[in-house]
Amino acid sequence: MKRFLLPLAVFLVLVVFLAIGLRLNPHEVPSPLIGKPAPAFRVPTLAEPGKTIGRDDLVGKVWLLNVWASWCVSCREEHPLLVDLSKRGLVPIYGLNYKDAREDAQRWLREMGDPYVASAYDREGRVGIDYGVYGVPETFVIDQAGVIRYKHIGPVTPAALESKILPLIRELDAKS
Repeated sequence: MKRFLLPLAVFLVLVVFLAIGLRLNPHEVPSPLIGKPAPAFRVPTLAEPGKTIGRDDLVGKVWLLNVWASWCVSCREEHPLLVDLSKRGLVPIYGLNYKDAREDAQRWLREMGDPYVASAYDREGRVGIDYGVYGVPETFVIDQAGVIRYKHIGPVTPAALESKILPLIRELDAKS
C-alpha cells in the first residue's frame, strides 16, 4: 500500500498543475519587454530589398508593429481588421514579415490589401526573436520614445482593438 502513495501524490500534483494551466489564457502571456525600449533593428523592406527600415526611423510617434506571414492562417483572420484600422488613420501600422518568402508575402498583400506604412522583411526571424515572438500574428504598441507598451498575442479582434489597443494609443498620443 505504501508503494502506491508516492505515485499517487505525484499524480495529484500533476493534476493540480494541469487544472491551473487550463484556466490560463494563452493570449495573456506576459512579455518581459513591456515597459522597455523596443529592440533595435535594421532590415530590408518587403517592397524594396534595397531600402531598409529600422526602429530608430519610427521613434517620435506612437505606432503598431504587427508580426505576420503569408503562411499564417490566423494572420488572414485579423488582416481585414488591420486594413480597416489603416483606412481610419488612427495609428501608423508597420509590418514585420516573419520567416516568409518575399514573393509569397508580396502576393499576399496585393491580394488581401496592404495596411502597412511599410513592412520589414525578417526572412530568418532574427528581429522576431529579439521581440520575443512566440508565433504569428503578434502585435505591439510602441510609444513615441520607442518603448513597448503592449503586446497582443494572436489575431487582433475587434474587442481587443476597441477595449485595449485604441484606448492605449489615445492615452499615449495625449502625452505627446
